Amino acid sequence: MPEYRQSSKLANVLYDIRGPVMQAAQQMESEGHRIIKLNIGNTAPFGFEAPEAVLMDMIKNLPNAQGYADARGIYSARTAVSQHYQLRGIQTIGVDDVYIGNGVSELITLSLQAFLNQGDEVLIPSPDYPLWTASVALAGGTPVHYSCDEEDGWQPDLEDLESRITPNTKGLVVINPNNPTGAVYSREMLTKLMQIARKHDLVVFSDEIYEKILYDGAEHIHTAEVAGDDVLTLTFSGLSKAYRVCGFRAGWMAITGPKKYASDFIEGINLLANMRLCANVPAQHAIQTALGGYQSINDLINPGGRLLEQRNLAYSMLNEIPGVSTQQAEGALYLFPKLDPEVYPIENDEDFALDLLRSQKILISHGTAFNWRNPDHFRLVFLPEDTLLAEAVSRIGDYLSSYRPSKPRKAD
Repeated sequence: MPEYRQSSKLANVLYDIRGPVMQAAQQMESEGHRIIKLNIGNTAPFGFEAPEAVLMDMIKNLPNAQGYADARGIYSARTAVSQHYQLRGIQTIGVDDVYIGNGVSELITLSLQAFLNQGDEVLIPSPDYPLWTASVALAGGTPVHYSCDEEDGWQPDLEDLESRITPNTKGLVVINPNNPTGAVYSREMLTKLMQIARKHDLVVFSDEIYEKILYDGAEHIHTAEVAGDDVLTLTFSGLSKAYRVCGFRAGWMAITGPKKYASDFIEGINLLANMRLCANVPAQHAIQTALGGYQSINDLINPGGRLLEQRNLAYSMLNEIPGVSTQQAEGALYLFPKLDPEVYPIENDEDFALDLLRSQKILISHGTAFNWRNPDHFRLVFLPEDTLLAEAVSRIGDYLSSYRPSKPRKAD
């Protein structure tokens, strides 16, 4: 029999946050071990429930959701998204500029497939949400990572970013609020980023899935608002995080800027949207109710709210561990702590995460999985309720107190 191998297109496609460490955790669970999962921003397992009105609206519309929809999405959902942005000062987003997808992830992949030619370069923050890097590579492009400065609250290093632009650079990814660091970008920072995009004729891809999850008075500003009419901008957001419905897979993409010069690109997006027929129709019926109704996420992020309190607890406990420091998250669901290399000489942070999992039954995501350059960070999700979260961080501290670097694994 011949050996059947994966496509060569996957040679540079990595998604390590669901790689060997998570697979090891799944194996341990099958053997009866109880794992505390601090690795993925999946809200439902931690008791964060969707607003009842959103669920009821979806249920009510099930009889009307049995057939295919418009490839771009049902009209009511696209109207709600359009109005969501218009109320925030972006008047140029019409219903036909909105595409509904099976989560933001599908739309990221779809838009990059429609845009990139072989070897086109896209600027992506480091650290990043790794789907961006993987999707650029899968589309035949070349991911180029620009640094974010930890000492400056994980803000983009503009000098480093601009130094990486070449004649092949076609796009710029902005993740705001940022995953994995929790950074939120100011209007001044976004203005400077858009000046660079404008100067070099870059298409901007703005990932804003955490736009409603903000702390301590942080303000989210839509990239498209700052970009204006002369920077082609694709904005991505959805229901999964703020409305606690990750499994609904209800995301959207909105296009702004000089669309008349992007007609061919948009035609490619329409082609790919039609090829997948349509997004999940029942979940689309939840979008109008979610965006137009009571914003229950505010109860979780304001003083006394569960997310805010758990963020503060994790931040405080992590910074009390010798050799560990972390910037406070202004948004999203994560902290990205640093392990002092002088205290913890880690050579392979995936091995570190595996050893922590096996010894303490704690599942984290190692920092290099987010295309961070050094094995000295990890991402922690602060979704578990406070007692469980405190137990998990205490176990991390116990592990680090007796940490000894393991021998590197032998190559296969």
